[in-house]
Amino acid sequence: MAWSRYDLVVVGGGPAGLEAVRGYRDAGADGTVCMISADSVLPYDRPPLSKEFLRGELAAQDVASEDAAFWSAAAASVRLLTQVVALDPDTGTVTLSTGERIAFECCVLATGAAPVSLPVPGGGHADVRRLRSLGQAHLLRQAASAAGSAVVVGSGFIGCEAAVSLAMRGLDVTLVTQERVPHAARLGREAGERITGWLRAADVRLVLGAQVEQIVAGHRVELADGTALDGDVLLVAAGVRPRVELAEVAGLAVRDGRVVVDEHMRTSATRVFAAGDVALAHNAAAGRPLAVEHWGEALTMGQVAGATAAGAEASWGEAPGFWSDIGDRVLKHVAWGDGFASATLVDHPHGGWTVWYGSSGVTVGALTHDADDDYERGRTLVETGAPLPPL
Repeated sequence: MAWSRYDLVVVGGGPAGLEAVRGYRDAGADGTVCMISADSVLPYDRPPLSKEFLRGELAAQDVASEDAAFWSAAAASVRLLTQVVALDPDTGTVTLSTGERIAFECCVLATGAAPVSLPVPGGGHADVRRLRSLGQAHLLRQAASAAGSAVVVGSGFIGCEAAVSLAMRGLDVTLVTQERVPHAARLGREAGERITGWLRAADVRLVLGAQVEQIVAGHRVELADGTALDGDVLLVAAGVRPRVELAEVAGLAVRDGRVVVDEHMRTSATRVFAAGDVALAHNAAAGRPLAVEHWGEALTMGQVAGATAAGAEASWGEAPGFWSDIGDRVLKHVAWGDGFASATLVDHPHGGWTVWYGSSGVTVGALTHDADDDYERGRTLVETGAPLPPL
């Protein structure tokens, strides 16, 4: 069995993995680095996949996170199309799908999350499209280019963004969701109604409060009420599941389906860190662990993990936030993300609006559309635990 050794091994080629490499080097560490990625290409930006890339406005090379100069300067070995099949924290080794074993001084788990299939007959059909990786985005865009209609199952951000992008391509799009009002549970009913209006304005047909019973031949969605919906393209955007299997088998502490880490991204095992979607990370400002699936937080957590692995002082203490482009409309959200007691929407004279989220009179989040000042103010209010602003 072949052996090699690196000072830092990064498992995963997504944003957290990339930033772990960057954070390690930015902290001044000059040790050897190896990134192991199951993907076929170097790290890329995932947010455009449901928007500009799906609409055909960007090529694959346009979504690359870094150019060749970065990788040369980082002096990182990258193994593509390679799985880590075992992690042994006690011996400080990982075993690859190639049979090779690699010893490490530090390891960052940035295994991310995988899209889930609908747990119904036909949910795993090969023609059912999902949208997480660049490869999946290629398949969806290729299918859309030869299609006249599409059915999208799921009204999360990926579902809404992709539905509007497909409609902008000229497809007849139907979005099916269990939600009575898209996003009402996570953003409040008023915000959900605004988003619902945006979807309808983009000519997306909505089938709300629907239960999918089965999928037939990868193109037909049959609902519990007997309705059948056919699309040349069927995209299921039913959420993701963190890839914790490697960590579980290795004996790392896992809670609520994620790897438990502190604000420095340290796991329960010495020399092993975790960052991004797979992590349940303690947020220093919130004073509690948060489960976050935002692109920006994966970048930040990766930076913290890499810097900590290099011996630097770094911690996660910012309020999580994300942007979502639904067609030509932009949402900006900053919040702890683990619940709110009140959600109050305020309209602005120029057409923008803000939703302020509170709990026991304290600001715990803000959602804005065309109200950037409120977005910035909201971050400050959330992170300082300030009272809700006068409305």
